[in-house]
Amino acid sequence: MTTMNDHDPTYDTDVIVVGLGPAGGTAALALATYGVRVHAVSMFPWVANSPRAHITNQRAVEVLRDLGVEDEARTYATPWDQMGDTLFTTSLAGEEIVRMQTWGTGARYGDYLAGSPCAMLDIPQPLMEPVLIKNAAERGALISFNTEYLDHSQDKDGVTVRFRDVRSGTEFTQRARFLLGFDGARSKIAEQIGLPFEGELARAGTAYILFNADLSKYVAHRPSILHWIFNSKAGFGEIGMGLLRAIRPWGQWIAGWGFDMSQGEPDISDDVVLEQIRTLVGDPELTIDIVSRSFWYVNQQWAEHYQSGRVFCGGDAVHRHPPSSGLGSNTSMQDAFNLAWKIAYAAKGYAGPGLLESYSPERVPVGRQIVARANQSRKDYAGLREWFDPTSDDPVTAGLAKLKAPSSEGAALRERLYEALEVKNTEFNAHGVELNQRYASSAVVPDLEAGEEVWGRDRELYLQATTRPGAKLPHAWLVGPHGTRVSTLDVTGKGQMTLLTGIGGQAWKRAAATLDLPFLRTIVIGEAGINDSYGYWRQLREIHEAGALLVRPDGYVAWRYSAPVWDDSEALTHLENALSIVLDRAPHETPTAGNGGTPQYSIHAVPIVVPHVTADDATPASTASITPIEGAHA
Repeated sequence: MTTMNDHDPTYDTDVIVVGLGPAGGTAALALATYGVRVHAVSMFPWVANSPRAHITNQRAVEVLRDLGVEDEARTYATPWDQMGDTLFTTSLAGEEIVRMQTWGTGARYGDYLAGSPCAMLDIPQPLMEPVLIKNAAERGALISFNTEYLDHSQDKDGVTVRFRDVRSGTEFTQRARFLLGFDGARSKIAEQIGLPFEGELARAGTAYILFNADLSKYVAHRPSILHWIFNSKAGFGEIGMGLLRAIRPWGQWIAGWGFDMSQGEPDISDDVVLEQIRTLVGDPELTIDIVSRSFWYVNQQWAEHYQSGRVFCGGDAVHRHPPSSGLGSNTSMQDAFNLAWKIAYAAKGYAGPGLLESYSPERVPVGRQIVARANQSRKDYAGLREWFDPTSDDPVTAGLAKLKAPSSEGAALRERLYEALEVKNTEFNAHGVELNQRYASSAVVPDLEAGEEVWGRDRELYLQATTRPGAKLPHAWLVGPHGTRVSTLDVTGKGQMTLLTGIGGQAWKRAAATLDLPFLRTIVIGEAGINDSYGYWRQLREIHEAGALLVRPDGYVAWRYSAPVWDDSEALTHLENALSIVLDRAPHETPTAGNGGTPQYSIHAVPIVVPHVTADDATPASTASITPIEGAHA
């Protein structure tokens, strides 16, 4: 077939992405933004047809921010302040047992504000995916729906992929440098390349009913996206409670309840579903419009490796788990963001093949962790049910009487209930789970002089900001041109490596200028209108002002030099050595295309647009939308 452009007749495109969920959409958007030819396909006619993932944590929003689509996504989201007082109640209309402030909206709010320039959001998957796909297409990605992946073959130079047009049945092939399999929990690509998996599938089941009903009178005064229902007709399955999840506050919802898999799938006929939803709400006359019904199964499985040669997998294809803790789409987007810049640098000849080998060592531990966390979060609901009375025909009503009793037994039950509620912070306020990832790979140069990291507080609950190599660059508010605030995350990333130093770091600045690499920018805090006026960066940087940090395009610290350097040749030697290790390239190496010859593209620095902030803004607007990079066409 004919090539998609005239860059290299050997390839139809540089990268093929299979799957257009949160991972595939993020990969397509990032690669197109970086100026890489990318063809992203889905076998379906459009985006997700059910709400699916929705919690969007701060790290995922930082990815959206870096790619210039944070503000657009925010317009479709339930705002942070409505995400939650998560209720535990006998029904929406019934007696409330306990509640907790979740997703950083309560006592932890200050921690979340200090940890990121981005607010958490709630964006159902059918609203998130179009934002990613539309912007990817606008920046040059070729997007194909109704296109089924069949198989592939690879050699040392590329991958040949075979597809089928779902509408016509026509089969065709394409040649690419790399293939990315973000094709979901039933991934053909993961199976075909033989990824090694641990764990089990379908260990529990849940019924999900999407419905429309106006529940404003029950929830508008206590806004939350999750409501857990204790009653004798809802307490089935592993969690033992029913769920009402707000999709579009407060008129569209999901009702969910577990079932005993040994008995097969439960009856979800109209009469059964109507009665169950009315029981959960506590309104026997409620008018309900049923939109759809489905079952999903609790998986606890993860891959121990994500790559085979030029083929990579990510997202649900490699970590399969329930939605508890809200980690699924967030982790999937981060898989794609981690991989996209590495693929781009390999395709452009900026890096050697060793850079691509860093993907699995960095992301496999994260996948393993979130599978464990999501499954443990389900099990941790058991403590909230200890006051049930198993000897009664109505364990909830009988147990509630004991829970409220003015007796020593009642006091003990209430104390245990609050202790169990505290445990649920590891699901609903787990700031550390979301932001404390540490990478150890060939794309990170460890700071051996720093010693082992010591965790001052619970690693799952609290963010520990650090500039240690392998950690995410800490967020600190700087002051930009005209006195506006700008985050450290806003002056890094955007597809480039960033050398970050202070006014005293002129030797680093001159060293970077000597190298004159198209993918390396230098940011001197204190120059060019970027100032540490608050002193927040000084508190977090953990290096001398005349030291340096090398920050990767995905916002992770690749290397740091803590001591001051005043000599140009010394700075040049250190910087060249760091780049050669991180990017698997020889010192003084001129970038060449991935298959030899001159570079196909260059990454053009995206202008850093300082957000305008008003006094009413809890968090500043993200940087402006990124103009498509020169050379970014399909």
